[in-house]
Amino acid sequence: MPRGLITVLMLVVSNVFMTFAWYGNLKLQQMNVIKDWPLLAIIALSWGMAFFEYSFMIPANRIGSQITGGPFSLMQLKIIQEAVSLTVFTVIVATVFKGEPIRWNHLVSFVFILLAVVFAFWKTK
Repeated sequence: MPRGLITVLMLVVSNVFMTFAWYGNLKLQQMNVIKDWPLLAIIALSWGMAFFEYSFMIPANRIGSQITGGPFSLMQLKIIQEAVSLTVFTVIVATVFKGEPIRWNHLVSFVFILLAVVFAFWKTK
């Protein structure tokens, strides 16, 4: 499998963990699962989830970086990661947080992020 594809797939997995580490506590609160937990316990839970995010993010960056023989510059890696992050976040919001509306201005903003990926790969020479 090409290094670029492995990188993107690992970034997707990483961002699923990241999204749940950052926003999953809100869903658990909404479901009354962690209603009475102290903030420190919620932070610890999120840190535990973030460990798995890093377990995919760091190898993805090492596999994908030109520094280690991968196909992407650091700028390209970061812009890909942001586009993947917003894509994963949008899918999770639409499926898990069903009451959260996705409006036209959110979609336009997303298109601009995807255009950033296009421009990051644009050959300037």
